[in-house]
Amino acid sequence: MHFLPEKIDRYAVEHSQEEPKILQELSKETWQKVLNPRMLSGAFQGRVLSMISKLVQPKKVLEIGTYTGYSALCLAEGIPKNGTIYTIDKNEELETLQQKYFEKSKYTSQIKQYVGNALDIIPELETTFDLVFIDADKVNYINYFNLIIDKMNSGGIILSDNVLWSGKVVEALDPKDKDTAVLLEYNKLLSEDKRLETILLPIRDGLTISRVK
Repeated sequence: MHFLPEKIDRYAVEHSQEEPKILQELSKETWQKVLNPRMLSGAFQGRVLSMISKLVQPKKVLEIGTYTGYSALCLAEGIPKNGTIYTIDKNEELETLQQKYFEKSKYTSQIKQYVGNALDIIPELETTFDLVFIDADKVNYINYFNLIIDKMNSGGIILSDNVLWSGKVVEALDPKDKDTAVLLEYNKLLSEDKRLETILLPIRDGLTISRVK
């Protein structure tokens, strides 16, 4: 769902940097071969992730929700040569496609893939992070936050995707809709937590930037 008029949205895309060729290829293959290709970050949001990463220049990045690897490659654009991205996804069927494009990229030695439940994997990661991107199952957003907040370096950035959830966050809540219920609680948590400075951007399906004090 786009929250800007279509013409304005298209104009913004046309006047933003074009995605690298490898990402164009990954996007095309995702749409051809993978179920629910709309889960892909896409060119515009990918450039936003790349820009944020380049501004932060994080040495340690955690991504929760790899999907086909598009956003991981965008985030990799901003890490230094000694930087590392830890990316987690529970769908083992996507691992081969992820590896294919990670290995085609110049960041292959800097990306560490994990397949499994992020709630189990994150506590085992013995490092702290400068940048975290949360883009997995919405019902666990608060659980993910609680696992990573004490692993964040001071000044670190937490990015949270899909926080507007196709506009459902401003509609009457369906009692059976657990995802929206959790996102409402999560958005409130980010805006009120004294450890954070937070801004919610209406980019695509909503992207929150939270800075750890």
